Amino acid sequence: MSVDLQTVKRVARLARIAVSEEDAERMTGELNAILGFVEQLNEVDVSGVEPMTSVTPMEMKKRQDVVTDGDKPADIVANAPATEENFFLVPKVVE
Repeated sequence: MSVDLQTVKRVARLARIAVSEEDAERMTGELNAILGFVEQLNEVDVSGVEPMTSVTPMEMKKRQDVVTDGDKPADIVANAPATEENFFLVPKVVE
């Protein structure tokens, strides 16, 4: 895949980035170099390579996915200035 000057200008306009003619020409070369590198990476055979979350093997921490109410409504509203039946009380705002 190759990027031309018109494509760079179009992407810059879509991204709402002001790009001068000189910068657009420079960016054309830079973007083509980046895309060339990505094409090289696509040539690497990665079949049999498992995805990693870290460079060191570790088990990810997991918890059971269950719905709970937290079992601590009193702790949640403990610092609130005003509560009623474990709900926060706030003043009415009428404008």
